[in-house]
Amino acid sequence: MTLARTLISFSLLALSTACGGPGDSASVPEAQPAGATSADIGDFIVHFSAQSTDQLPPEVARAYNIVRSKNRAMLNVSIIRKADNSPVAGEVTVQTVNLTGQLKSVTMRKIEEPGDTVAIYYIGETPVANRETLVFDITVWPEGAARSSDVRFKREFFTDS
Repeated sequence: MTLARTLISFSLLALSTACGGPGDSASVPEAQPAGATSADIGDFIVHFSAQSTDQLPPEVARAYNIVRSKNRAMLNVSIIRKADNSPVAGEVTVQTVNLTGQLKSVTMRKIEEPGDTVAIYYIGETPVANRETLVFDITVWPEGAARSSDVRFKREFFTDS
């Protein structure tokens, strides 16, 4: 399995576990419906996920120069062309804010892995506090598209053990 597939698999696993969870001593909040993990923007689908970087295997974190920590969130974005279900490069920018209005810096970097099927995705990191909810405003401009599109989602992070 390539590192890209491993990274994507762990991102999807993180989504299924809601970006972490409360510790044994915490009260467990009522389950909420999972948020969207993709958006249809015409000729393309944008896939996105956010997770704590401590959920990444050490070898994946090393390969992509990602700091593993419960107090760091990683955003993963990919663009897929609907016509042939293939990954597409583009411009991806992100503005992130928490619920108190504090801006969080997230610089996205492109990862491209050759292989039988080329993988193209964008990752960025930002610090997070326990129970902090981040709102991610993602702007994507896929190569070949006439205009950019915006996607918004939010995630709550749990950093206490």
